Amino acid sequence: MQMSDQKEIAADPATVYAALLTPGVLKDCVPGAEEVTGSPEDGFEAKVTQKVGPVKATFTGRVTLSDMVPGEKLTITGEGKGGAAGFAKGGAVVTLTPSETGTLLSYDVEAKVGGKLAQLGSRIIDGFAKKMADQFFTNLQEALAPEGEAAASDPLEGDAPAEKKSWLKRLTGGN
Repeated sequence: MQMSDQKEIAADPATVYAALLTPGVLKDCVPGAEEVTGSPEDGFEAKVTQKVGPVKATFTGRVTLSDMVPGEKLTITGEGKGGAAGFAKGGAVVTLTPSETGTLLSYDVEAKVGGKLAQLGSRIIDGFAKKMADQFFTNLQEALAPEGEAAASDPLEGDAPAEKKSWLKRLTGGN
């Protein structure tokens, strides 16, 4: 499967780049992520539970980063195993370009699935992959939004986002 898209993120490229390298931000942004540990230098370990069509599985995997140009681009390569459900592996080239409203994030993904997941058919897998990517970037946009904006943009969340510290404040210990 191949997929390309671009998303506008309301933050400068350096901030978006730093967020993509932070385990806590990744855990908050990846739908179904239960755990993300590691570092950009050594790679990340992740545990993600997802339901794809009738197949629900917990995937454990490893993600490595390469071709890193701070604030501009990086290549993400990963592989996850979901037991009897099968496996997923692939990579993405992510490019960050300054824009009038922040950063234009472009990505090109190539992925393969096997096991029960592959039996679901490309229409289900492609739709699921697109949904996951959209949710990841929506979550990233919310994580990078100035405090108070996330609550205004999502009326279903009520006052909860205002209580949550931004990822940058969590890293720096700010209030």
